[in-house]
Amino acid sequence: MGQGLAPAYVPRDPRASLARQTVTHSGASFVAEMAAQRVELPGSVKRAMDRFTGCGDLERGFVRLRCTACRLERLVPFSCKVRGLCASCGAKRMAQQSAHLVDHVFSDVPLRQWVLSAPFPLRPMLSLDRELQSRCLGIFVHEIFQVYRGRPSDEVGAVSVI
Repeated sequence: MGQGLAPAYVPRDPRASLARQTVTHSGASFVAEMAAQRVELPGSVKRAMDRFTGCGDLERGFVRLRCTACRLERLVPFSCKVRGLCASCGAKRMAQQSAHLVDHVFSDVPLRQWVLSAPFPLRPMLSLDRELQSRCLGIFVHEIFQVYRGRPSDEVGAVSVI
């Protein structure tokens, strides 16, 4: 590489990830095995698996970008935007959401981050039951607000991300 030149861009190969290979090769048998055990997976899980296996695949769609200065063209495949399965899309969404919160939501005030981590046996139940998630989160936020009791109400607020 010459002096002052940026390294060449090498796009990621989504097919190379172990998670992608596992879902691609074993996803259908997993769904069939769950059905044999009379466990019906939510449609959202099946759709997420399908979108994830197509993440970064040019055959599933892309946008063509061209530099007006050097005329270099690049095809950029669509991403799946699946939470939990796709590390690349999850990291990108997390960074975008964080930047939005910092730039547009939070004032220039000190912040404190609290994390609620559920015990492993409760996680499957919480992941499927939004009402239960909401109730647990409500209790958690209520207890945190009790810590700050007595402060002016404009100094206390909450943003939750599940």
